[in-house]
This record gives sequence, structure tokens and C-alpha cells, in this order.
Amino acid sequence: VKSWTGEIHGRVVCDVCADSSIGPEDHILEGAEVAVLCITKSGEVVNYQAFTNAKGIYTVAETMPESDRWNTCLARPISSFHDHCNHLGDRSTGIKFTYSRPSGHFHTVRPFVYQPSTAPSYCTETLSE
Repeated sequence: VKSWTGEIHGRVVCDVCADSSIGPEDHILEGAEVAVLCITKSGEVVNYQAFTNAKGIYTVAETMPESDRWNTCLARPISSFHDHCNHLGDRSTGIKFTYSRPSGHFHTVRPFVYQPSTAPSYCTETLSE
């Protein structure tokens, strides 16, 4: 049986000014929790839990028989343990994608974004200049 290895990467970022664009004031979130659910070609559902590292990156990887490889996956943010940045951004509810990468290659999911409950005052000051 030929084995297959799949890997999924993504980042979790704090959008400090809640402006939906990544700028110099924004930073990555270490320790944020992400869930990845994949359905294999054989129809089995596999659920993964991952936490971001010091660079804000989470990784899910598994080696399995080629016949059981991932087919469709859904990545979704679970929580940010940062009190100052724990409100999910508008478009960060979950990302569904087809996993079609060959063995040994990875799929990158677009970043999940958390925002503070209130943006710091310097965010609004730069807009009004």
C-alpha cells in the first residue's frame, strides 16, 4: 500500500485596528487554537486540533494510505487566549477547501483574524489625518 502524507498550514493574526488589512501594528497570535476537519477519500471523518507556534503558524500533518488520503477539509478558528484580541474577524468563520496536493506537499489556508473588542486610540487617529 502506497503511503501519502498531507500537511495543512495556516496563520492566526491579531488585526489590532480591526481594519481588515494586515499592517505594522498587527501581530501574530501564539497559542491560538484551530480545528481542522477532513473527510478522506474513503469517507472517514478525521478531526485535528492545532495550536499556533511562536510565529503564529499552526500545522496539521498525517501520513496514511493513498486510498485514505484527505479529500475535503474545513479549517476553523476555535479560540484566541489573548484577552486583548479575542473577537473573531468578519470573514474568519471557517474555510472549506479541497485537498488535492500530492504527497509531501502542503496546503496553506489564508490567515484567521482576531480583533480587539475596542481598537486602540492610535488606530482612529491615523484615519482622521
